Amino acid sequence: MEHNEKKKRNIVPIILGLVLVIGAFFGIREYLYLQNHEDTDDAQIDGDISPVVARVGGYVDSILFEENQHVEQGQVLVKLDSRDYEIRLEQALAAQRGASATVGVSQSQISSTSASSSTAKANVEAARVRFWKADKDYSRYANLIKEGAITQQQFDQVKAERDASRAALEAAQDQYKAASAQVGTTRSQLQVSSTGVDQKQADVDFAKLQLSYTTIKAPVSGIVSRKSIQKGQLIQAGQSLFSIVNDNSIYVTANFKETQLEKLHTGEKVDIIVDAYPDDKIEGEIYNFSPATGAKFSLLPPDNASGNYVKVVQRVPVKIKIKANKDLTAKLRPGMSVKASVRIND
Repeated sequence: MEHNEKKKRNIVPIILGLVLVIGAFFGIREYLYLQNHEDTDDAQIDGDISPVVARVGGYVDSILFEENQHVEQGQVLVKLDSRDYEIRLEQALAAQRGASATVGVSQSQISSTSASSSTAKANVEAARVRFWKADKDYSRYANLIKEGAITQQQFDQVKAERDASRAALEAAQDQYKAASAQVGTTRSQLQVSSTGVDQKQADVDFAKLQLSYTTIKAPVSGIVSRKSIQKGQLIQAGQSLFSIVNDNSIYVTANFKETQLEKLHTGEKVDIIVDAYPDDKIEGEIYNFSPATGAKFSLLPPDNASGNYVKVVQRVPVKIKIKANKDLTAKLRPGMSVKASVRIND
């Protein structure tokens, strides 16, 4: 009995010693780990989600994808009934042809009025010559009648011819001014017609653009989700149709405590463990820091000036780039929970 009691008394110190050694081992290991790492489990996978909205309204003619299907950038996903927009394009083209025809008419009028102006100018020159001759004859006959070499009737006839030639010259000059003004007016009409052609061309371009919007393509490569349309449905411009999770935008948003930020710097290596795939080792790198705490971006941010002040450690979102192969990245989904561990002394 005494031997058994001695044996029991010896086992207890051994067990206690082992517990202390094991506790010391794990404690030292945890201490050394914390000296070289900053951890948080308040982190998740994030990614760019591109909402696809309709730019024009219309009835859905065909849907060329399935929910949660992977699509490539530029792939046609939805087609709207385009007949209304095709008719609008035809109307715009017809209006453009009409405006072009108006320009042709204006150019013809310019040629015609220019010719009339040239004729009127020639008439002015001819009338000026006739007036010059009549004026010279009048001067000569005025001297002759003073000498009594001609009759009064002959002098009156020359004077009448001079007055008639002066009136003809003035009339020719007025006609030339009117013809020149008509040329200017016709040129202004041509400029207005040309502006109308430019406007109609803009209408044609807009109609073509509206027609192109009836074919909805994928803005990025990724997985389509949240489809909210059906074939035959009437949609409006600006209506959200579905969303695409971008393939090349997967990253981690880790919310570190403000007391941890002193040791965190851009470019530091990060070990990432995804709850859904704990056996897959993922490396990352700190990319940047949010300009404000998460609370400041909330719907009702805290205001310490209210007088009801309780100090709470805030968290700052940190963006972490993921360095992993495509197969592993393809399995990650925005919203998945992760644990991020930053190697601060590497």
